[in-house]
Amino acid sequence: MSRKQWTKLADMFIAGSTARVAAELAGVNRNTAIKFFHKCREVIAKEVEKENPFFDGEVEIDESYFGGVRKGKRGRGAAGKVPVFGLLKRNGKVYTQIIPNAKKATLMPIIEQHVQPDSVVYTDSLRSYNSLDVSGFRHKRVNHSKRFVTDNRRNHINGIENFWNQAKRHLRKFNGIPKDHFYLYLKECEWRFNVRQVSMLRKQLHYWLKRDLRLP
Repeated sequence: MSRKQWTKLADMFIAGSTARVAAELAGVNRNTAIKFFHKCREVIAKEVEKENPFFDGEVEIDESYFGGVRKGKRGRGAAGKVPVFGLLKRNGKVYTQIIPNAKKATLMPIIEQHVQPDSVVYTDSLRSYNSLDVSGFRHKRVNHSKRFVTDNRRNHINGIENFWNQAKRHLRKFNGIPKDHFYLYLKECEWRFNVRQVSMLRKQLHYWLKRDLRLP
């Protein structure tokens, strides 16, 4: 590809376009655009994982489930869904990780690895978080059955829930994602949320692609 073509594809990727649309606008084969978009996500995931964040202060913690609409059970434990765990520093960045389940033995090591002791952690009422009550963290539990928080208006997990909503809205346009590739799409969403500014997204992606793929 020429510099003009890959630059156009990269900009279309940042804009949230599908590979099919990007291929038409960049004047390349559809399979070329698909492979290029996949490489973008591989590069992003590699760079995002290097950060290995360690949060302090106020941290929101939550788990979510990604996947197509299916009949039957929904929410926690829904068949065919991919469970994902997330940590978000208030007014800061988010960190996500695909998990096998939402049990205490799975979640607590992730929290201990990425959250500084004595931080204030906000969670919902999932039983897996009960251990936080007797840990080195200051645990605030959100009761979703109450519409308004009367004792402390900071007692919420709106930030991490907003990230889940943004990620699912972005992924919905792709009409199904193979489970083998879901990790790459998840890290893309994490990167977009953490960087936010389009100009910085563009600058980072162009730099990573030129370095890793030796593009002109």
